[in-house]
Amino acid sequence: MARASVGARLHFGFCNLSLSHERLYGALGVGLAEPRVVVDAESDLAVGVTVEAAAAEPSESASAVREDVRGYATAATDLLGVDGARVAVRESLPRHAGLGSGTRLAAATLAAVATAHGEPARVRERAPALGRGGRSGVGVATFEEGGFVLDAGHPTARFTTDRPADGEWTVPPVAARHAVPDDWRFLLVEPDADAGRSGAVEDDAMRTAVERADPGIADRIGGIVTRRVLPSIATGNAEAFGAAVAEVGRLNGAWYADEQGGVYRPPVGEVVASLSGASAVFGAGQSSWGPTVYGVTDAAHADAAAEAGERALDAAGVGGSVSVFRATNEGARVADDGARITDGSGADPRSTDSERGNTKPRDDGA
Repeated sequence: MARASVGARLHFGFCNLSLSHERLYGALGVGLAEPRVVVDAESDLAVGVTVEAAAAEPSESASAVREDVRGYATAATDLLGVDGARVAVRESLPRHAGLGSGTRLAAATLAAVATAHGEPARVRERAPALGRGGRSGVGVATFEEGGFVLDAGHPTARFTTDRPADGEWTVPPVAARHAVPDDWRFLLVEPDADAGRSGAVEDDAMRTAVERADPGIADRIGGIVTRRVLPSIATGNAEAFGAAVAEVGRLNGAWYADEQGGVYRPPVGEVVASLSGASAVFGAGQSSWGPTVYGVTDAAHADAAAEAGERALDAAGVGGSVSVFRATNEGARVADDGARITDGSGADPRSTDSERGNTKPRDDGA
């Protein structure tokens, strides 16, 4: 038996979508301590792959998660050269909500199945074969070590308007990683709205955005990243960081406006506008394709930020949920039934001796 557990991730946007520049994509994001994906796996040479979804999930959601995991577990057994596994999803993220559910579920399933069989997961190496890491490397990088991540993107000549077939790319390398200060907090406002884009629909939208992308926006983002984002995370300035990543997200929205109905997809725009006027929120934006909206704040302002999130949902005229979480500067926690722990990098569980991961409960501003 083995268990893989990892928190969600936020995706602030890309550095470049224009084919006029040498590197395409280049994503920014951060790993969160919660909410989490938790996957258990047990080696079983007789049954092939069997999957149990979380009992707490609504039936329709549970069925979709179970099918996702079945595909990832089957691919994992093929990659590992093992015969079978029993897999159970104990906790899962909302699918296609901007929290990294796909990569989290794929990587956790791979890590749990590999560890149950006493094999190294090598998540970064194998993620492409699971269809992950094709554009953004944030999901894999934060699974490995958490923190704030800027990835290097892909060579534009390799990733034109269409990404290569699954398995025919490598996950973008990490260009910069910084620990997130302990007192920083991230507000999550999740409006009741349709899921974000995924699969073929996402591929079509990205293809159109890349074909039309203004290279001047990438130049502006590059200046913000080097002069504002990276210095603010390095110096621990939450206010400056929030404002900078919010501007990166707004500029990204200009690339996607025709595809999602505006700089932010409805009703995200109204939520972001409301949060932008709240003094407890240092910057707000849409995570990936949404509908999750993030806000950057700190422990001293966490309660006020949550109240601002509730007001933002009211201003947008939608229901939803509001929560405040810490970031994590640790990778996924992967343990076998002998209580041996490995980190999210996929190192051999038989040779590790330290626990990695932040499993603290929801933060209420303390």
